[in-house]
Amino acid sequence: MPEPEQRNREDPENPENLGNLGNLGNPGNLESDAQRRRRRAQFLRELTEARELRDRVQPRRAKTARLRHAMRMRTFRW
Repeated sequence: MPEPEQRNREDPENPENLGNLGNLGNPGNLESDAQRRRRRAQFLRELTEARELRDRVQPRRAKTARLRHAMRMRTFRW
């Protein structure tokens, strides 16, 4: 593996490039925030869909999980 100073600064695997992702002074930051929210919403939709599919495919496990959750909620003190 090359030494850190010998790495190409444009290399995406270079950990020094990760600091540029959260640049708040970037004027295009609003667009990147919108893109991030869109990607997050898409991820959450797919995650929910995957959970629903798993519950349909494994109904016994889903029922057990529901009962376990209900028991936790009954014994939880507000």
